Amino acid sequence: MNTTMRRFTSLLLAVFALLLLTLPAAWAQQKLDAIAAIVGDQIVLESEIHTLVAQYGFQKRINVLNDPALFRQLSKRFLNRLIDQKLLLIKADEDTIKADEARVDQLLEQQLNMLIQQAGSQEALEKYYNAPLTQIKKELRREIENQLRIEMLQQKRFGNLKVSRREVEQFYHQYRDSLPRIEETVDISHILMNVTPSDESIQQAYQKIQQLKAQLDNGADFAELARKYSEDPGSASKGGDLGFVKRGDLVKEFEEVAFALKKGEISDIVQTQFGFHIIQLLERRGEKIHVRHILIQLRPTPEDEQRVIDTLKTIRQKILEGKATFEEMALKYSDDPNVKKDKGHLGRFRVGSFQIKEFEKAVANLKPGEISQPFRTEFGYHIVRLNERISPRTLSLEKDWEQIEQWALQKKQEREFQKWLAQLRKEIPIIIKYQL
Repeated sequence: MNTTMRRFTSLLLAVFALLLLTLPAAWAQQKLDAIAAIVGDQIVLESEIHTLVAQYGFQKRINVLNDPALFRQLSKRFLNRLIDQKLLLIKADEDTIKADEARVDQLLEQQLNMLIQQAGSQEALEKYYNAPLTQIKKELRREIENQLRIEMLQQKRFGNLKVSRREVEQFYHQYRDSLPRIEETVDISHILMNVTPSDESIQQAYQKIQQLKAQLDNGADFAELARKYSEDPGSASKGGDLGFVKRGDLVKEFEEVAFALKKGEISDIVQTQFGFHIIQLLERRGEKIHVRHILIQLRPTPEDEQRVIDTLKTIRQKILEGKATFEEMALKYSDDPNVKKDKGHLGRFRVGSFQIKEFEKAVANLKPGEISQPFRTEFGYHIVRLNERISPRTLSLEKDWEQIEQWALQKKQEREFQKWLAQLRKEIPIIIKYQL
């Protein structure tokens, strides 16, 4: 997906990924379920608007209830964004666009971790939203899924747009004075290796869950074992209780077993991407089940980490000795999902703007052609090669054609997207009931 579509989707995600239908306790006196707008066959609730306004206040650390003018301004802004979202979801439904479940799971974990970090703890997050973690996850999953569908819709409609040479030149001359100056940048490539549990680590985790299963078979109390031994930080303190869930709320392997259990029945050992589980069904209400579980995670050991570090050091030495190219080693060893396409090339980054600060530190003292020692990020261990270091300067068509062409394309895509949204607002009935 091009940068404009990513930017718009990121904006929507930033707004809607935090849209939880249970309002924070501080907003409990607000009207929750009145209809704010009807968009085609979908509705926008006042509670959705209020939640977004409350989330804005939470992020900015201000009490918007004390500023009626700001409250009205924000309410209008978020109402329009919600209407746009509904319009796009209607079109996504028409095109039968579905989100990739694995990607939804990945983003859900990232967003949930970010929320917990912002709140300070899981308990603080649950208190703020006046809802259990399972409900927060359910609403968050729905919103992430919606935004991925919107992203796919945008890619389908605008992904093939092109700009002519004349359009690029016109863009440059029109916006030359406002285009950013090229700061010092670096062009880098990397090799990423994930730290995965060894067979020995997996066996140790399996033996631990086997011992717990044996205790349960001998009559041990499930909740007590979960509190003592479960490695699920979200449910261990609650005796493993996950509350009521419906199909689609849990990972496939877990869900298939859980929905097949009888009331009170305890499952055999179940393996998922998170580790080994033992599940007990507590209650069934139609298509919803109340379950609890014990989780033993598959955790890499220090030895597993050292194995990855040593492998990367060997790879680095082979490249420096000329026995292999960086690209060959990236294709052979890198766990970056894009490696087959880019052969480890990450592109250019402005010095001082790295989102992953470990990269900033790794390239700080490298000269072109040099390769860093292995370093760790949240994704695993990396080595990075500095391909080029570019000094700061002003933009020109001769030196920066690709960048200017990209910006020109972004501007065109943004213009076409806004035209399309305006057209959708004409084609699809919109009734606004919200009093601003």
